[in-house]
Amino acid sequence: MFTNVSSVATTMAALLFCLLVSSILPEPASCMTRHYTFNIVQKNVTRLCKTKSIITVNGKFPGPKLIAREGDQVLIKVVNNVTNNITLHWHGIRQLRSGWSDGPAYVTQCPIQTGQNYTYNFTITGQRGTLFWHAHISWLRSTLHGPIIILPKKSETYPFRKPYKEVPIIFGEWWNADPEAVISQALQTGGGPNVSDAYTINGRPGPSYNCSSKDTFKLKVKPGKTYLLRLINAAMNDELFFSIANHTLTIVEADAVYVKPFSTSVVVITPGQTTNVLLKTKSRHPNATFIMAAQPYSTGQGTFDNSTVTAFLEYEGKNPSNKNAIFTPTLPQFNATSFVANFTKKFRSLNNPKYTIANVPQKVDKQFFFTVGLGTAPCNQNSTCAGPNGTKFAASVNNVSFALPATALLQSHFSKNSNGIYTTDFPTNPQNPFNYTGTPPNNTLVSNGTRLVSLPFNTSVELVLQDTSILGAESHPLHLHGFNFFIVGEGFGNYDPINDPLNFNLVDPVERNTVGVPSGGWVAIRFLADNPGVWFMHCHFDVHTSWGLRMAWIVLNGPLPSQQLPPPPFDLPKC
Repeated sequence: MFTNVSSVATTMAALLFCLLVSSILPEPASCMTRHYTFNIVQKNVTRLCKTKSIITVNGKFPGPKLIAREGDQVLIKVVNNVTNNITLHWHGIRQLRSGWSDGPAYVTQCPIQTGQNYTYNFTITGQRGTLFWHAHISWLRSTLHGPIIILPKKSETYPFRKPYKEVPIIFGEWWNADPEAVISQALQTGGGPNVSDAYTINGRPGPSYNCSSKDTFKLKVKPGKTYLLRLINAAMNDELFFSIANHTLTIVEADAVYVKPFSTSVVVITPGQTTNVLLKTKSRHPNATFIMAAQPYSTGQGTFDNSTVTAFLEYEGKNPSNKNAIFTPTLPQFNATSFVANFTKKFRSLNNPKYTIANVPQKVDKQFFFTVGLGTAPCNQNSTCAGPNGTKFAASVNNVSFALPATALLQSHFSKNSNGIYTTDFPTNPQNPFNYTGTPPNNTLVSNGTRLVSLPFNTSVELVLQDTSILGAESHPLHLHGFNFFIVGEGFGNYDPINDPLNFNLVDPVERNTVGVPSGGWVAIRFLADNPGVWFMHCHFDVHTSWGLRMAWIVLNGPLPSQQLPPPPFDLPKC
């Protein structure tokens, strides 16, 4: 909900900025400062015939929409009324020089403790489309999430005809148990966590689950109209296939960046990704109900929630026969890796000067090669754990399982006080190379540390992310905070540094903030380190993040004031 919470100084600064811009531009600029209050509260919710108390924003599940236009300043006052520590992340927002508002716990901030509040303050620069916000501490994002809808500037249009209506579609996961207890038990025993009991569409499981026919999302549409569906995968640990029976979807945007439109009957979306699709309804009332369904794409060796969430697409208006046929979509097999690879290769940047330019770094200053995958950690002395061969499950980047510090990395960096908190010696390549997608090595133990990479301002980076077969090849959705990146290449097997770059797309690659590293394969990305701060990069399977598949980049200040991180805000939470 809206509230006036910012200081008079902040509001006056925004108004003065608008007046300045208005005096320069030939047409009046439409600047706005948008104020939200997010009260973190407990709420009793019933799903699958079980009632439990969940953590919500303003008592809503999923949480409220955050709506703004490109260029707007957004202030969200978060008030913590629960016993858990809280942080919120504005997933995909570039946070240019506003890293204090990015949100990952112990990376850019200490958590908001019980009874305290913190105002996230950022300006949306050069972005429009669909993103989402979510908790970024432990597994609280299972219920703490909601859409971010960034509209174009008032003077601008979509690169497609304006849709009749826009509808957010949020995919999630539901546990009958407390997800905090689920991950806590897994970390204690060293085994895999219990899988979810259901998937949800806009918070509802639908009729394929026990006791849930009344908890079904229904999308009411009119014949002959075009709808913009804003797809968001807020699930914790599962990539998803999504389809609407007897309807074709046209993909027009990925991670709040316009793409060259293409049609598909099935969408693949990883946790952390957003996809805007156009749905053109049938010209006449079809006398039928069409099922919308999502189910997992899974490549790992562990157990997963192999169920299907369904919702209904229903046409409004009179049905002459009063008899409705029901049509069900056909989705790929749960392990259809070739389908996923063919789908992801269709994405290309729109690369239209009127809307978005693919400014792909043509020259690379620094190259990195990171392996990503699972591994093991030793069990505590005189005890046996539930992981492989009595060990604990772990995960790593370049065999470093990242340990979060007890204070925020950004504060340590800004105050130049890294001693005993972090080092900047993260390995740029695997320390012990092996056949990454072949027979795994006998030693699967990972190292532990809080090791970062430090980059000078405006460094152009090429990063190859390589899946490994240790404890089984598996797809990993990698998310980079503070930046978009260009996906210039991908493939299966081990990356070939001589021949694979010859096939890189440096003209119109898709620009994203989250990419699925192919199971048993690799992906190459490029980005420009033009945003000073400390930026988290991690797998968006929360179980893998909990096991250590995460790291962070430091981007140093540039020489100009506009290229430097400002001091922390006065209300930044303390550890």
